[in-house]
Amino acid sequence: MRTFDLIRDAVLPEFRERVADYLIDYETALADPATDPQVRREVAYQLRGYLRGLNTTRVLGMADWEELDRRVMASWLAPQ
Repeated sequence: MRTFDLIRDAVLPEFRERVADYLIDYETALADPATDPQVRREVAYQLRGYLRGLNTTRVLGMADWEELDRRVMASWLAPQ
């Protein structure tokens, strides 16, 4: 399953619509092959922070956050 699909599934149902609006911007920037690699890294770090905030506010659980953080690191922050 794709990382963004996992994020959407991990978010509590009552927050999914609101979170989905924010995820579109992240997903668009990270999926675009024309995005500068440095910009992609910055967006990935922002996404990690956003996910951390969702975990802190209990919009998603710790186990979900750890897996999602690992996927973001592996997908967009791994050494090139």
